[in-house]
Amino acid sequence: MTAHRTRLAALLADIRACRHCAALLAHPPRPVLRASPTSRLCIVGQAPGTKVHATGIPFNDASGVRLREWLGLTPEIFYDETRVAIVPMGFCFPGQDSRGADLPPRPECAPLWRPRLFPELRQIKLTVLVGFHAQRWHLGGDAASTLTETVRNWRRYLPRYIPVPHPSWRNTGWLKKNPWFAAELLPELKIMVRAALADP
Repeated sequence: MTAHRTRLAALLADIRACRHCAALLAHPPRPVLRASPTSRLCIVGQAPGTKVHATGIPFNDASGVRLREWLGLTPEIFYDETRVAIVPMGFCFPGQDSRGADLPPRPECAPLWRPRLFPELRQIKLTVLVGFHAQRWHLGGDAASTLTETVRNWRRYLPRYIPVPHPSWRNTGWLKKNPWFAAELLPELKIMVRAALADP
């Protein structure tokens, strides 16, 4: 365990020092993630937004409040990296488009780091895939052609993964159009999260 802990700590330090996309960003890189050898729940988001970039704290915004409600977690548990890993598809804020919407995660990030990082997260019992990009990468060809269909078919990805939409306010309309998400998926999600975090 000591060698594993040392190896993961070194890898996390390398990720946090990454400047691979520095010339492609309009701001200095600031990789944001949390993980530990003992993490049992993994949250895979998209990429940091402006507030997360400024603070270095993942989901430190209204989306994070909604996500924690979906998961049934207090901030204290959510930010306890010994229990919860937070590993976005892109570790740095990718910038915004002309309308002020966040750009997709930089495509260089996932293939550069994920094949090295995830084999070190050996205690993960459940991975919550937040949004289209997370679902495409982790589910591959098993993902449906749309986010809605992927989330609607959430049972087929258990017990390893569970897909959810992004908790952004921009998706409030999606939530209203798809009431089954709150009625059917969220109660089960809370149960699975509790089970994943339960003492072995």
